[in-house]
Amino acid sequence: MEVDREEKGFGVLVKQGAEARVFESNFVGRRSIIKERFSKKYRHPLLDSKLTLKRLNAEARCMTKARRLGVPTPALYGVDPLLHTLTFEYVDGLSVKEILLDFGSNGVNEERLDDIATQIGNAVGKLHDGGLIHGDLTTSNMIIKRDNNRLVLIDFGLSFTSTLPEDKAVDLYVLERALVSMHSSCGNVMDKILSAYRKSSKQWSSTMNKLAQVRQRGRKRTMVG
Repeated sequence: MEVDREEKGFGVLVKQGAEARVFESNFVGRRSIIKERFSKKYRHPLLDSKLTLKRLNAEARCMTKARRLGVPTPALYGVDPLLHTLTFEYVDGLSVKEILLDFGSNGVNEERLDDIATQIGNAVGKLHDGGLIHGDLTTSNMIIKRDNNRLVLIDFGLSFTSTLPEDKAVDLYVLERALVSMHSSCGNVMDKILSAYRKSSKQWSSTMNKLAQVRQRGRKRTMVG
């Protein structure tokens, strides 16, 4: 029988995804986030537990590595291998998605947009030079802190280590598609992000060459579809 979420002390459910539930909670007096990777009923229980734990540990490692590379992420407070949870710092702020959608409705604040784009480019450049792929670079997974307007990258659930330009290019392409589909009224934000990425990444040249190829493949798929 499944234990009630409140009994587990997970707190208030704020988001439910395909792989995990996210709760707002409290960790030794500090506002925190608990991410629970839940079991998949169609998998054998033992296999499911092994896979879930493997992904949980991978996410914790990638998040910690990103922080070591100088990329702002929430501080990781703890990993619970039995409950399959990660507990980390609550980041008080708005997602880049919310900010850009507001720009789309109320007019673009160019100075703030430039600052956000520069911070994104810098962060992703550091990530990629350190051999880390985020795997889900969308504007929902970027938060601008309320107190200092600094960018924080969240949700490393699909992250992995790789030094391949192809993987880095796909990471950037995912972000580009998210910007085109959600935030076209803000102008070409991606150009500003890539400009900062080139300054931040020592290996930008091979990644940009691959990005051109990935875009080409994406266009062909769109035309076929």
